[in-house]
Amino acid sequence: MKNSEIKFQLFPKTKKPTKLMKEVIAVFRRNENKIGSTKNRIGSTKKNLKSDEVLKILSNDLIGIGFVVEKDKKNKQSFGVPFRSKEEVLKSQSFDVDAFHSRGKIILEIEAGRAVANYQFLKDFFEACVIPDAENLIIAVRNIYYTKKKESNEFRESKDFEKVIKYFETLYTSNRLQIPLKRLLIIGY
Repeated sequence: MKNSEIKFQLFPKTKKPTKLMKEVIAVFRRNENKIGSTKNRIGSTKKNLKSDEVLKILSNDLIGIGFVVEKDKKNKQSFGVPFRSKEEVLKSQSFDVDAFHSRGKIILEIEAGRAVANYQFLKDFFEACVIPDAENLIIAVRNIYYTKKKESNEFRESKDFEKVIKYFETLYTSNRLQIPLKRLLIIGY
């Protein structure tokens, strides 16, 4: 594919993406002209899409490869993946996820503005680590996120994909934590 702006990094780096993970990357690449942030330069007609807007664009393609996809958080059409203890299923505790593939045991989370600013990617990582049905996690973040400075009309550029990668490189390189996930795929869109 010529000069795709869709980037990805798999952790641990010694593993390869599963066939299903490659299919998810292909979904992002097929839709990059609608969701891509790298070519979203100031003054263009594109805007910073919200994560729910990105999920809506990708939804049919994700369903086509076997994911169950959240419909609408605001109208209570989301679904939770229950947290299970060894002794019992705790019905009162579940985590809402953007998409889940039960056969591939993959949670997919799509983030936009809050990805780095509010450390949402770390919350996604924590939740996937405590859900026994999840063996793999995909977190999609914007390559570039633009914010307008309050005191002026200038825009600030945040390289979210690069920042998220640095966090996980540190985590995986340190070997200080026992990570229960088989694979973590970060996609930059």
